[in-house]
Amino acid sequence: MTNETQSSHAYLVGGGIASLAAAVFLVRDAGMPGENIHILEELPQTGGALDGSGAPGTGYVARGGRMLEDEAYVCLWNLLAAIPTLGNDTVSVLQETEEFNARWLTHANARLIDASGRILDASELGFTTADRVEMARLLALPESVIGARRIEDFFSEHFFTTNFWAMWSTTFAFQNWHSAIELKRYFLRFLQELPRIHTLAGVRRTRLNQYDSIVLPVQAWLERQGVRIEQGTRVTDVEFAVGEAGERRAERILFERDGTAGSYGIGPRDYAFITIGSMTADARYGGDDTVPELVHDKRDGAWNLWETLARKAPDFGRPGAFNGNVDEAKWESFTLTMRSPALLKRIEEFSGNAPGTGALMTFKDSRWLMSVVVPHQPHFAGQPEDVFTLWGYGLFVDEPGELTGKKMSEATGQEILIELLGHLGFDDIADEVCATTTVTTVMMPYITSQFERRDIHDRPLVVPSGSANFAFLGQFTEIPEDVVFTVEYSVRGAMHAVYELLGVDKEVPAVYHALSDPLTALRALKVVFA
Repeated sequence: MTNETQSSHAYLVGGGIASLAAAVFLVRDAGMPGENIHILEELPQTGGALDGSGAPGTGYVARGGRMLEDEAYVCLWNLLAAIPTLGNDTVSVLQETEEFNARWLTHANARLIDASGRILDASELGFTTADRVEMARLLALPESVIGARRIEDFFSEHFFTTNFWAMWSTTFAFQNWHSAIELKRYFLRFLQELPRIHTLAGVRRTRLNQYDSIVLPVQAWLERQGVRIEQGTRVTDVEFAVGEAGERRAERILFERDGTAGSYGIGPRDYAFITIGSMTADARYGGDDTVPELVHDKRDGAWNLWETLARKAPDFGRPGAFNGNVDEAKWESFTLTMRSPALLKRIEEFSGNAPGTGALMTFKDSRWLMSVVVPHQPHFAGQPEDVFTLWGYGLFVDEPGELTGKKMSEATGQEILIELLGHLGFDDIADEVCATTTVTTVMMPYITSQFERRDIHDRPLVVPSGSANFAFLGQFTEIPEDVVFTVEYSVRGAMHAVYELLGVDKEVPAVYHALSDPLTALRALKVVFA
């Protein structure tokens, strides 16, 4: 700890997991006093995409669910090892997560379900020789050659009909038109998951949803250190200056709070960490009898801020590559709040999985490509014992459903529930389930925007060239070899930003490569090429 760090201040734009993690690393590893750290967040709560809220009467909701993993999530585990659980300072969030997963092992018995409501043998991946050749070709090509091409540019039609693609695409939320570079990175990053993709036995989960199990404990720890979380603060711009030696500095952060403009000056020893873009920006909610709005005009501040910054320097990225096509990036999720155990009991009988031991159940022939997962109960803090939850989503929200005949994007919550029950073949309990279930839907226009086709300069580096005191955070920065749409990506970027800017004498854990472990690589390659 240096005197300079003791007198430095840090301003973190955005209250998502990237900013929260950066604040932890500033205190824990750089020695910055917590009271010198300001987190500026537009929304009334922190956590960004890691959300979870509601009540048993009105219904619970989580926009998404994160499946964690032992080998690949090293930076996240590093973060959580330092954070005590709420109510027990002797147990870290990492320890709680490890103990929970040791008790509730994931081994899905019903990964794929066909149009007749039958469980398919998902271990049969369905590859042809041509599929294998196409996969090998993508893996062999450098990213500079792949460029901004689509996944479907590299594979024939048969590949997209395989059991493998039904599982891989829904596990990670890939669409056929997404970036082939991102798919290649996922193949390499999660090669160890190939032999268990049909059971998702490598998945790790938190005890409750990620807001209750990760965000709240991290926030509580930061507040005990004196970190200032300033909610209702919409950052509109950051002013930069270039020094005589060509170094670039962030000098002022401009914001709006309670309808009033304000700013923070960034002194010579201060730092700015700026989250750019947002996958959950402009999310809108629907209910039993309503349909969530699809917002096209960027009402939240995250995208507007990045667009403003991108006009200042060519290496600050191109947000238009990611937010320019809502129809390619959107999908819709739903959370069921059930005051009867009927549906969960029937799913357990059908699948052989108790709540929390299964994984995504994907209806392979659903035009919505709908998937659901039954988490361990309770999934929300304070959830009563006689209330149960289930989460699901659809990738193709503009296709008509088999049961309702409606596009998912135009269906009410109860209509989505009817569609689900029909695919499961549970019509005999439909009346009871519908009468005792509250459905909350969420339309997210940018949820897979980080997978959009991109060029090499579309995402800025975490610490841009010549930066003296600022870094970019979040899912739209460039971290070589790592994969977006993971909590790990946000935490790794935060660690890299803090360590590099403040000269922390610690190494950022290396990106895990399954190919570096001959036995793991052999198992994975045998699954694909045997």
